Amino acid sequence: MNAMNFTEPEERVALRAAVAELGKKYGHEYYAKQARAGLKTDELWAEAGRLGYLGVNLPEEYGGGGAGIADLAAVLEELAAAGCPLLLMVVSPAICGTVISRFGTEEQKKRWLPGIADGSGRMVFAITEPDAGSNSHKITTTAKRDGDGWVLSGRKVFISGVDEADAVLVVGRMEDAKTGKLKPALFTVPTDAPGFEYKQIEMDIISPEKQFGLFLDDVHLPADALVGEEDAAIAQLFAGLNPERIMGASFSLGIARYALGKAVSYANERKVWGAPIGTHQGLAHPLAEIKIELELAKLMTQKAASLYDSGDDFGSGESANMPKYAAAEVAIRAVDQAVQTHGGNGLASEYGLGTLVTAVRLGRIAPVSREMVLNFVGQHSLGLPRSY
Repeated sequence: MNAMNFTEPEERVALRAAVAELGKKYGHEYYAKQARAGLKTDELWAEAGRLGYLGVNLPEEYGGGGAGIADLAAVLEELAAAGCPLLLMVVSPAICGTVISRFGTEEQKKRWLPGIADGSGRMVFAITEPDAGSNSHKITTTAKRDGDGWVLSGRKVFISGVDEADAVLVVGRMEDAKTGKLKPALFTVPTDAPGFEYKQIEMDIISPEKQFGLFLDDVHLPADALVGEEDAAIAQLFAGLNPERIMGASFSLGIARYALGKAVSYANERKVWGAPIGTHQGLAHPLAEIKIELELAKLMTQKAASLYDSGDDFGSGESANMPKYAAAEVAIRAVDQAVQTHGGNGLASEYGLGTLVTAVRLGRIAPVSREMVLNFVGQHSLGLPRSY
């Protein structure tokens, strides 16, 4: 991104336009229909993969586009703006693809990255546990050595898309041989591994991606299931979590754009007192405010992506948290105001907004809660005492 004029490179502008066309081909009607029927968006996912959009951030030698997280974020934003927010883009190419491409062995890269890049394979991410919540230091999923391999046991909760995945990148802990203390570690676990079970969590969100609880009961894994160095797991973990926040922001930005677009179109066309309702400041001003907040959040998202792609993991940590917070807030406001602008039609299926009322609320909770973002900013950006 050009630091002087804040314009994106021509290649990314063209990428956005092409992805937007793909998104329009399917649209929110397709997305909602699939979700309500308990089906997946496989056709859209497969076509996006064939066109190279899903793996745009992954290395070329493994089937990717050789670009960065900024380009993948642009893909997700455009699909969401077309009414097709693909949640698994946040976890499969962004988290798992990034971690494996940066820290995986050559064999691991060859095994997993081509499928992630072309959409023929999916990998999801498992860190959250029932009793740990936002406190990743309380993770109890543990790996023990078993000859040349590992035995993994524990539980995870609210894991997206397990029923669609070939494998799960699981955050666990292992014993440090030097200190005897437990330290974080990342493992690739095939979803058909003996001892690996998952159960769907019923949600009130209308989404094709489902949520699951995982149960790992002495899952035996080969030595190469461990991703990266044993002593660098924290750095490896955050190398995936920063892209997750950037993608989470793009997910929310796209939904905000979709909702705002619907509201503006309706406000221009709908006439009640002899003039379009958009002439009334009671509707026009809230929509204008949302536009301003959306553009500010988008700029911060692009800054975070630029810092990450430049190799500044530490700098991108602060920047990635801020747009994730801001984008979630503006998305919630955009959907709410779009519904209000439509009046009763805002909750009619025909207008494509009701499905987003609960879904958009997810942005305040995941992949990190707004409260934990505020804790981070208070401590690391403002230098305030740690509060937790």
